[in-house]
Amino acid sequence: MLIGDMARRSGVSARMLRHYESLGLVRPTGRTDAGYREYSSEDIRRIFHIESLRSLGLSLREVGRALDDPSFRPSELVDDLIRQTRERIAGEMELLTRLGRIGAAEPAGWEDVLRIVALLQALGSESAGKRQHAALSSVEEVPVPVEALVEAALRETDPNVAGALRWALTQSGDGGLALLAEGLGSPVAEVRKRAVQSIAEIPNGEATALLQDALTNSDIVVRRCAALALGPRGVADAVPTLIDMIVEEANDADAADALSALASDPALADQIAIRLVDCLASGTVESSVRRRLAQALADIPGITTSRALTDLSHDEDHAVALTATYILKLRNAH
Repeated sequence: MLIGDMARRSGVSARMLRHYESLGLVRPTGRTDAGYREYSSEDIRRIFHIESLRSLGLSLREVGRALDDPSFRPSELVDDLIRQTRERIAGEMELLTRLGRIGAAEPAGWEDVLRIVALLQALGSESAGKRQHAALSSVEEVPVPVEALVEAALRETDPNVAGALRWALTQSGDGGLALLAEGLGSPVAEVRKRAVQSIAEIPNGEATALLQDALTNSDIVVRRCAALALGPRGVADAVPTLIDMIVEEANDADAADALSALASDPALADQIAIRLVDCLASGTVESSVRRRLAQALADIPGITTSRALTDLSHDEDHAVALTATYILKLRNAH
């Protein structure tokens, strides 16, 4: 068949067939008396093979090797094509995400678009200073989409930048809470920690509910951070975790402060005092633990605490007795 027929049968243009011929990929079987290219059924089969390999992303040079080099092994090339395809998809997904975030910000003009793009790029900068500046600038006239702020907050390792990002999230309302909640379930411990720290700084009811749920998280760091944040919010469910923190000497001073905040509610003050006294009465508690528990009673008001301290002032453990006596003097002075 002539080149026109070949083009119609194969779906490959005559121009491309000539290009393939110039590269040595396919050669017409013969020529007519008039000098026209003449192709056989084998030629068209080879064309189909060329097009099939091209559809996998092979270059024309790689196609030629695949068809003509007997030593050619496809496995390595296919693995490389898989890697390249994944990288290309990741790049396209990143572009799609960026475009979605720009669209969500509803830019009024190209100046807004350029500014948002600059802030997004700065959030991903290797410079901590640039990331921090971007976080602090994100609440101005054209805000950075909250999704970008959450993503940045969950990956940030620099404490100063992380603080700026958490502040920016508090200014953006509660739009990022659902994404931060997903971070609590991350397989990466540091991401879970950053998620709960970010939620802890958002002072609304939805954030409080998420923190209450976090008290049952399998990650002890998440539970402790949630409890510390829930104390000043008056959530009694945090009490057991806070007392455990004092026992285990894990941010025990902060835990005692959180208990003190909860104890501003008279109904909770007695409950907290009773729990602390019960822990003190446990025969398995070490002397250093009993001292910390006695110290935690210092800021818990109420008659239950006063009675407990009076009893502790006669404790067999001299250090505990001295601690209780000192606290009683301070309470009586006020």
